[in-house]
Amino acid sequence: MAEQPTTAPPASGPRSGPVDAITVRDVTRDYRRPRTSLRHPSPPVHALRGVSFAIPQGQRFGIVGESGCGKSTLLRILAGLDHPTSGSVAIDGRDITGLRERQLKFVRERLQLVFQDPMSSLDPRMRVGDIVAEPLVAQGHPNRKERVAELLEAVGLRADAADRYPHQFSGGQRQRISIARALAPRPKVIVADEPVSALDVSVRAQVLNLIADLVDELSLTLVFVSHDLSVVRHVCDRVAVMHAGQIVETGSTEQVYEAPQHPYTRRLIAAVPTLGKALSGVSAADLNRE
Repeated sequence: MAEQPTTAPPASGPRSGPVDAITVRDVTRDYRRPRTSLRHPSPPVHALRGVSFAIPQGQRFGIVGESGCGKSTLLRILAGLDHPTSGSVAIDGRDITGLRERQLKFVRERLQLVFQDPMSSLDPRMRVGDIVAEPLVAQGHPNRKERVAELLEAVGLRADAADRYPHQFSGGQRQRISIARALAPRPKVIVADEPVSALDVSVRAQVLNLIADLVDELSLTLVFVSHDLSVVRHVCDRVAVMHAGQIVETGSTEQVYEAPQHPYTRRLIAAVPTLGKALSGVSAADLNRE
C-alpha cells in the first residue's frame, strides 16, 4: 500500500533500533528586528515555528519551499552554525543544542555542507588541491595528496585540476570541487543547500546525478534543500514542504508530488514551469489563483 503524505509531521519520540542520522524536535528560531521606538521593542521575526522531523541513516531527504520560508535558517541550525530559540537537534543521537564551537568537532566530521554558489564558497586565492585538502589538514590526515587525487577523480575531474584555481573552471566544475571538499573528511551526512540553482540548465542534471551516485556509493545520508520540487523529486526519497517557518506536509516524494494534501504544496507544484504551460499562456497570476 502506498505511503500517504501527512500535513504535519509529529515530533519524534524515543525509538528502538538504529539511531536516526538527524532528529529535529519542535525547533523554533526567533530574531529581533532593530529597535525603531524608544518606548516599544520591535516585534520578533519567527523564522522557524515548531519544526520536527527525523531522517534515518542513508535516506535522501528533501526540504522544499519558497525563498524566506526558513530553509537556510534550519540548515544553519542542523550544521551547528546557529542555535534554536527552543527545541532540540540531535546528530546520530547526540544532542547538539547549545553546544559551543569547540564541542562541535564531531559534527564537523560527520556533517558537511555543499553551498549554493561555488564561486563564493571557494577561496579564489587557493589552488583547488589546497581547497579540497583543507578539511584533511584540520584532521591531520597523513596522505593528503593521494586523498585529494582520489576525491577529484570521484567527482569527475582530472588529478591535474589540483594545480589550478577556481576561476579557471566552469560553474559545474566548481560545484564538483565543492562536493569533493565536502567529501574529504569522510562525512556520514551531506547537506546540499540549493546546489544546482546557480548552474546552467545544461549541467544541472549532471551535478544532480553525481550527487545521487556518490550518496549511494558511499552510503551517505543526504539533506537536499531547494525551492524547486521537480529537482527534489529527481534526487530524494522523502520530502518536507516548508512554508512560513513550518513544515506543512511531509511524505514520500512521489506521493507528495502526485497527491499533494496541503494547499501550499499544490500551489508549489502548479508553479513548476512546463513547456505546456508556457505555450498555453499561463501566467504567474493564473497559477496563484489555482
